[in-house]
Amino acid sequence: MSTSLKRTFLTFIIALSMVSWSYGQQYPVFTQYYFNELVINPAYAGAQVQLNLTAMYRNQWINYPGAPKTYSISGHTALMKNKVGVGLLVNHDEIGSYKNEHIYASYAYKIHFHDATLSMGLQAGINLLGANYDKLDLQTTNDPSFYNILNVVKPNFGAGLYYSKKNFFVGFSVPFILNNKIANSVEGILGQIKEARYYYIRSGVVLPLDRFNKVKINPSILVRAQENQPLSLDINNAFIFYDVFSAGVSYRLGDALISFIDLKLSEKFHFGYSYDWTRSDLNNFSNGTHEFMITYRTRIRGVHKNPECPQYYEYR
Repeated sequence: MSTSLKRTFLTFIIALSMVSWSYGQQYPVFTQYYFNELVINPAYAGAQVQLNLTAMYRNQWINYPGAPKTYSISGHTALMKNKVGVGLLVNHDEIGSYKNEHIYASYAYKIHFHDATLSMGLQAGINLLGANYDKLDLQTTNDPSFYNILNVVKPNFGAGLYYSKKNFFVGFSVPFILNNKIANSVEGILGQIKEARYYYIRSGVVLPLDRFNKVKINPSILVRAQENQPLSLDINNAFIFYDVFSAGVSYRLGDALISFIDLKLSEKFHFGYSYDWTRSDLNNFSNGTHEFMITYRTRIRGVHKNPECPQYYEYR
C-alpha cells in the first residue's frame, strides 16, 4: 500500500470513528474507570468520603495519525457528615482536527443502611465541540466547507444510582440524557450529528483469597450501551496484594485485551497504568493504547470530621 493511499485510508477510518451520521459524537472510552467511577456515574461522588483528586491521560491507538488523546481531571468529596457527595469532572478529548470538552458538576444524595449505602446522583454541565480544519491535509485547499472553525456549546445533564457495601457495588447511570443537535459546519456531515445517549451498568465484588485478607480477587463488569451502536461489554478481573498493589486484566468485547496495575505510593497517592492491546482491525495500524492515572486522597479538617473512610480498594 502506497504512503498516500495508506494516509487516505487512515483519514477515512478516523472520520468514521468521529461521525456515524446520526449519533457521531463519542464520549471518551476510559479504562481507568476501574479506579475512578465518577467518569461514568455521578452517583459515585463522595463514595470515598475523603477529598479525591484524579488526573488521567489516555493516548489511544498509538502511531495512528489523528487518533484520540484524552485528558481528564476530576475531584469529589463527601459533605454534611457523609450525607451528600459533590464532584467536578473536566474532560478534554482530541481526535484529528476536533476537540471536545466536557465540564460537569455532580451531586449525590446518600441513604445509609446498616451495612450499605444507596447514592442517587445528578450531574449537569456543558459540552464544547470545536474543530480547526487548518489541521486537515486537504486535496482541495479552497473547499469553502472547511473555511470556518466550528465552535458549539451544548448544555446537558445526567443521572445515576450507586449501591455499595464494603466488598460489593452495583451502579446504573445515564450521564447524558439530551440528544442535542450539533450545528452544521461541514456540508453533509456535521449537520447530521447528534450527541448520543449512553447507558452504563457496572458491578463488582472484592473477595479474600486467604484468611488474613492479604490477597483478594476483584472481578467486575461494565455494560456500555450507546444509541444506534453495538452493545459493549468489559469483563475485568484483578488481584489485590496487601492493599498496596493491584494487577489485572480486562477483555473489551470485540475491541481490546487490557492489562492494568495500580500502586499505592503513599497514604495519599496512588498511581495507575493500563495498556489496551487492540484486537480489532485497527491492530494493523496501531500498537495499542496507553492510559495513566494519578490519584490524591486527603481528609479535610472541619469538613469530614470523623466519618469512617473506606480503604482505597473497598467500595465503602
